[in-house]
Amino acid sequence: MTGSLFVPPLVLPTIAPLARAAADRGLVVVSAVPAVPAGPVHYYGGPLFADRVAAQLGPGLLEPADDWLPGLPRELVGRRIRATTLADARVRSGRAFVKPPSSKSFPARVYEHGGELPRDLPDDTAVLVSEVVEFAAEFRLFLLDGEVRAGSRYATWGRLDPAPLDSCSSAGRVREFAATLPGLPGAVVVDVGLTGPSDDPRAAVVVVEANMAWFSQLYMSDPARALDVVLRAAGPIEDVAVSDHPFVRRHPTVV
Repeated sequence: MTGSLFVPPLVLPTIAPLARAAADRGLVVVSAVPAVPAGPVHYYGGPLFADRVAAQLGPGLLEPADDWLPGLPRELVGRRIRATTLADARVRSGRAFVKPPSSKSFPARVYEHGGELPRDLPDDTAVLVSEVVEFAAEFRLFLLDGEVRAGSRYATWGRLDPAPLDSCSSAGRVREFAATLPGLPGAVVVDVGLTGPSDDPRAAVVVVEANMAWFSQLYMSDPARALDVVLRAAGPIEDVAVSDHPFVRRHPTVV
């Protein structure tokens, strides 16, 4: 395979396995725009840096729609989720899980009340507010055209606990559930959770959130198979499928 994988200069150690998989595939891994060789350019890194170099690199970065998660039926998410603004969320008095839809402008976590939310962001900043749910297990899935290409458990009962997806007893249920999800880009990452122990017949698999494949930690996913998804999710704009055009990130004008 020819081309390159561009990663930000201050690359995190967690990116190293994906970078090695890219190099094994024949891609040149670079972190400076002048060093990018001729040929197709792909990207793996944060959205703010992506916006800075977008004009020079020209990637077509796929991301799920901001209203995808709150638009899903209750049986797929297992909780109430509301799309609103930061100003509205700040005046809420109850305990809730609050996160930006796709950006990382502030930490996604449980806030005891709206007064804990950041004050240094605009009032109209989009947020998702949901009921607090404790998951028995949470999984990260790299999806390509609805198929789970790679996956990993990343937490149990809210604690970091990575393990390869196929080593988990609920792997089959998780894969089947992910294949039913509508309204996603062709290359995307979806986190799902199990609402109870895997041996509990009442436990359900539900969506936790969807993320950009080009800005998602692998945990213990197979790097080579996850790379398939990343390359599709962050490759040359001219290679983006027509069906994925609505999911291409709109880069702000960088002054």
